[in-house]
Amino acid sequence: MTATIEKPRLNALYNDEVQAAVIKEFDLKNVSKAPKLVKATVNVGIGRFLDNQKLKPEIRDTVLSTLTTISGQKPIMIRAKKSVANFKVREGAPSAFMVTMRGNQMWYFLDRLISLAIPRIKDFRGLKKTSFDAAGNYSMGLTEQAVWPEINMAEVNFSHGMNINLVFENSKPELSKFVLEQLGMPFERDEE
Repeated sequence: MTATIEKPRLNALYNDEVQAAVIKEFDLKNVSKAPKLVKATVNVGIGRFLDNQKLKPEIRDTVLSTLTTISGQKPIMIRAKKSVANFKVREGAPSAFMVTMRGNQMWYFLDRLISLAIPRIKDFRGLKKTSFDAAGNYSMGLTEQAVWPEINMAEVNFSHGMNINLVFENSKPELSKFVLEQLGMPFERDEE
């Protein structure tokens, strides 16, 4: 008796409807020309929380706990590659924590981001449409981790933000924007 693994909701939506819609909308020649969401990365910069080039354990534990809870994966620590005197950063000092999600993990994360986290942002008027790079990758930032329903703010020592990057393959800004809109990403409305 084998258990069947159900596809994530957004992955099924992409495969069943969005991929065909983007091929038709942009007159792409075949399925392999359609943009594909490859990975999602979440990055939390901790450089400003360093105390004499050392990371306080409570800050490290909070960031690790947050990223593990929202991604389902253990984050890695990124260290500074070179010293910058103006920012009081030494080479080798901790500078960020990052987690990279691919496959089903990425689709579940994106679903929770669109359905649960973004609607909880205070005074939300839509995501910026200008945050695409030339390759069609999308970047956004959250100012605090409280927008994630999994995070209990009563148990958190301090509040921190995070950067979220959605990386596409075979894409450009128009294609990626169309795909994300079809998946339910709430972009800001054009002024009329």
